[in-house]
Amino acid sequence: MTGSVPLRRLLAPLLLSCAVLVSATACGGGEKNGASSSASPSVTSSAQAQKFAKTRFVANAGLAAGATYQWIVKPYRAGTFRKGADGRTFALVKAGLAGGFVYSRLKAAAVNAKGDPLLSKAVAPLTAGIESLKGLGSKLRKGEAGAGDIGAFESVINNIKDAGRSAGAEVKDKVPTTSQLGG
Repeated sequence: MTGSVPLRRLLAPLLLSCAVLVSATACGGGEKNGASSSASPSVTSSAQAQKFAKTRFVANAGLAAGATYQWIVKPYRAGTFRKGADGRTFALVKAGLAGGFVYSRLKAAAVNAKGDPLLSKAVAPLTAGIESLKGLGSKLRKGEAGAGDIGAFESVINNIKDAGRSAGAEVKDKVPTTSQLGG
């Protein structure tokens, strides 16, 4: 047995864990999930697939929630989107980018939810709400969004969090970097 075989056994589960995370999240090296597992990394059981579905759902929904609060709700409540407000243009551009990002992460979270039966049932009724956010990023960027539009983002995020909680997939806000937003 060569010296690289034990190293490969240690790295394979970590690499598998990194591969299933969404591209918008960073893979931290502090955990050793499944380091003692002797299963082949290319073979996943139904239980593992469901766990990964929940993990990806939580990651995507958390990024959407964090971006909504950081770049849409918080500046709106602070009055940064009002005409004449200091930094309005920059805040509107970031909010527009965040709106598109939130929509894409929520769509991904809905797809991830399909991998877990309980989560799928909880999230399925929310797909119409997610679809309703489709054009709001552009509306935010142009400075045309109002209180109802901001409320729509908050409502969908809160419903996703509640659905996750009811299915055992607690969603916590995770603020993405501005480079993850595309700006």
